[in-house]
Amino acid sequence: MPILKNDTGLYVDLYELTMAQGHFLNGKKDLPAVFDYFFRGIPYGGGFVIFAGLMDLLEMLERYRFDDDDCQYLESIGFHKDFVNYLNNFRHKLTIFAPREGEIVFPNEPVIRVEGNIIEAQIIETVLLNIINFESLIATKAARIRYAANDKIVSDFGLRRAQGLAGIHGSRAAIIGGIDSTSNVFSARLFGLKPTGTQAHSWIQTYGDELEAFRQFAKVFPDKCILLVDTYNTLESGVPNAITVAKEMEARGEKLQAIRLDSGDLAYLSKRARAMLDEAGLQYVKIIASNQLDEYIIRSLDTQDAPIDGFGIGTRLITGNNEGALDGVYKIAMVGEKPLMKISDNIEKMTLPGKKKIYRYINGEGIFNGDAVMLDTEEGVDWMYHPHKPDMFKRMDTMEKEELTQKVMDGGNVIIKKESPYEIAKYVRERMHMLSDEHKRFEFPHIYKVGISKQLMELRSKLIREIKMGGQ
Repeated sequence: MPILKNDTGLYVDLYELTMAQGHFLNGKKDLPAVFDYFFRGIPYGGGFVIFAGLMDLLEMLERYRFDDDDCQYLESIGFHKDFVNYLNNFRHKLTIFAPREGEIVFPNEPVIRVEGNIIEAQIIETVLLNIINFESLIATKAARIRYAANDKIVSDFGLRRAQGLAGIHGSRAAIIGGIDSTSNVFSARLFGLKPTGTQAHSWIQTYGDELEAFRQFAKVFPDKCILLVDTYNTLESGVPNAITVAKEMEARGEKLQAIRLDSGDLAYLSKRARAMLDEAGLQYVKIIASNQLDEYIIRSLDTQDAPIDGFGIGTRLITGNNEGALDGVYKIAMVGEKPLMKISDNIEKMTLPGKKKIYRYINGEGIFNGDAVMLDTEEGVDWMYHPHKPDMFKRMDTMEKEELTQKVMDGGNVIIKKESPYEIAKYVRERMHMLSDEHKRFEFPHIYKVGISKQLMELRSKLIREIKMGGQ
């Protein structure tokens, strides 16, 4: 059940096609190339990013085609007929390397490596950035919310506030980051997520009388009854009426599942509501909170000992508030057999040349201790060097290591097992346990060490000298 039911070739920025036509007409369509995806900064002022969107990307790339209608359109806007005919028969044979989806990743690492001819490797830039940047942004936000909420229930309520169809992939990414369920029925069906939902204030208002509205809802949904108690007055009518209905349900052998607070001082109201429920012998009835929540508010409620059992998170999760986007980029690293790099007066904007991979080093306590970026021909390093300060280095050969980079697409075909969002979320939890708390804190997190190998550093220096001397 793909979101885009037809071919995805036009899911692209125009300049990708413009460059592709230029390569085609210049006789370079078969020139081998390597591109890297990486990001330069961590969103939310945080210390980590959750890598998400990989399987969505790979499945879209398997369907990457230009159908007859696409080609007619491209010819109508001025593309050369020979190039359009080429696209009509286009079937890429890309080879792609990436970490496992759900991996924790860091700035300036070559998270994805794409190998193919110059046209096929260049033309997928837009779809790759669109999917990976967005899903990684939302999964990272979700992981921060999960970290703040500990083991409490958290649900995604964000579809109505999402940027159009982004809400579909956003709900998947939220689950990957650690959210338990979603109100988004489309995504629940599409990705196998757990759907959840309660009621709106309109339900209460439709019946006129709050108690009657609660009774009618409990009658229809006796096994999953959650009552919204703040339509009129939370403590004067909402909670007392919910208690009345809960007692009536008990008499029928049923149980009220929870009440939901959607406005006001959530810490104060939850404490008062908990006391009222407990006094009525309804200790099993849970309290759910919603209304513009995020990791900071959840943490604040926790420090106030608010007796809240679960949270519904909408706007600030699905929009990645307060970050507009993850600043992932897609840069060429090799053409033919020649390594390439972008240079800049700002060394932090320079790219890393050649085919590369990532090794993660783990200390004796099972905690991530640093990542080393190296050339694809290397098998680990004894020392890694600061990417921008060569006189700063760190010994790595005393620690265990694992290669993060794996082949995920070969010749245009996906070669890894498809995992459900909940399976990926389980992997995220495992990896988060291996990330030290200093990197997970919200204020001034410790910067995770990412270094480069000596061979990569020397290759970069060599290319810089050649470029500055006019050798390229």
